[in-house]
Amino acid sequence: MNTPFPTIELRSPAKLNLFLHVNGRLKNGYHELQTLFQFLNYGDTMRFTLTNENCIKLVTPIEGVPDEDNLIVKAAQKLIPLNNTSFGVDIEIEKILPMGGGIGGGSSNAATVLLALNKLWQLNLSLQELADIGLSLGADVPIFVKGIAAFAEGVGEKLVAASPKEAWYLVSKPNCHISTQEVFQSPDLPRNTPKILAEQLDPEHRQNDCEAVVIKRYPEVAKLLSTLIEYAPSRMTGTGACIFTRCATEQEACHIQAQLPPEIDSFVAQGVNQSPVHTALDILTQATGEK
Repeated sequence: MNTPFPTIELRSPAKLNLFLHVNGRLKNGYHELQTLFQFLNYGDTMRFTLTNENCIKLVTPIEGVPDEDNLIVKAAQKLIPLNNTSFGVDIEIEKILPMGGGIGGGSSNAATVLLALNKLWQLNLSLQELADIGLSLGADVPIFVKGIAAFAEGVGEKLVAASPKEAWYLVSKPNCHISTQEVFQSPDLPRNTPKILAEQLDPEHRQNDCEAVVIKRYPEVAKLLSTLIEYAPSRMTGTGACIFTRCATEQEACHIQAQLPPEIDSFVAQGVNQSPVHTALDILTQATGEK
């Protein structure tokens, strides 16, 4: 195989759920949702280097996560049967996105693996084919594979392109880890929010149905949210624990960040309607004249 990209470096981005409605519970136990996904221009750095060893190696294991449980490795293994080359790949990650924060770090990493290996191994799989593979890894993986901001329904896999305002955000995480399973199993979780149409998105006037459950069980989240709301509109993303504060400018976001106590992890980023992974891959494709 003659590939012009023996190494690819990509930013595996965070995402926000600008709102999250729970519409009902399906017979299989999953919940029917409606949400608006947007990416952030902030994330983990991942590097993929072709090797002659015909195997997958995670060069930088994530502390506390065995390789066999790591979505990075699981995603790569999904594509191994489709690899008709003799090349393997070394994968490195500089992890800065918090785990258990509701910003999709693990799902983003898995999708980035699928997109990178599709390029490096020249598998020529469509985005839909990759998204179908990604769905077997997690409900949020397809949105990262598709790479565009979207209104999502079903369990998060039915996607319609959307163009929310690319605002600046302060994303803050209290010192706690929230179990998504715990939130969705809670008897207190609203499960009857009426469905809306794609033209009724208006995230500023929607809510996160998981927020009340998390606030009740995690005082750290409740305290941080009540503080941030005093500065600007703030809401929990996903099932938490991260809270995003919508700001008019980067300067405003940095100003609010400076008011946070030192034990709160936070970062400032801009919402973007195309994933940084896709932006980078588009540039690589244009540079080599590929179609």
